Amino acid sequence: MCTRECLKNILIAAVSIFLLFFLFFKFGPKIPLSIISQQKGEPLIVIGEGKVSVTPDIAKITLGIQENGQILKQVQDEVNKKSKTLVDSLKKLGVGEKDIKTVSYNVYPQYDYTIPNSKITGYQVSTSYEVTVRDFDKVNDVLVEATTAGANTSGGIAFEINDETKAKKLQEAREEAVSKAKEKAQGLAKAAGISLGKIINISESQGGDIRPIMYAKEAVGLGGGAPTPADVQPGETELSITVSLYYEIR
Repeated sequence: MCTRECLKNILIAAVSIFLLFFLFFKFGPKIPLSIISQQKGEPLIVIGEGKVSVTPDIAKITLGIQENGQILKQVQDEVNKKSKTLVDSLKKLGVGEKDIKTVSYNVYPQYDYTIPNSKITGYQVSTSYEVTVRDFDKVNDVLVEATTAGANTSGGIAFEINDETKAKKLQEAREEAVSKAKEKAQGLAKAAGISLGKIINISESQGGDIRPIMYAKEAVGLGGGAPTPADVQPGETELSITVSLYYEIR
């Protein structure tokens, strides 16, 4: 049986140990703690990316007509006259009516700010069209014919891929992405010594875009003298798909 003196010594020792621990954690060096946990049943997620190159086969050309004058109605009539000539010329080249879309029509008063009350001295009227050319061999012809018909402003050319070709190429990229993801999953499983179960989920995201190619006004006669055939090359663009596969782990 421990005496009173023995109990006293035990109490002093316990208090001393407590104080030592307190002082160590309060003023001693910081020890980083890292807790790693993994929940059972969590899937193995692997990502694969597939890429394909494709040549655009649709051109979208932005063209416009802009006129200035002192009398608004006269300026509007001139723009409307040239617009009709432009549209008729495009149709003669085989551009469908549905592929000629008006995207803007603007009227801007012109002011003389050098005199009091900023008097209106004239008007600027402009209209612009988005022309879709599905026969790629006619792109240069459309540019030259449009400027001959009165188009004097331009926004450039953007290239696209028709829906059927795009769907086919995206499927190719998708198959490549899935193949790479499966190969990666098998490699990880072998390295980690685990067995893969069935795929329980899959997701994908698409990337890739069509690079617009701009042309100078002088190249097609927009303010640069007589129309000159433009050398328009679409080049290639890249479509990509990223696929994520979720595997059960056995």
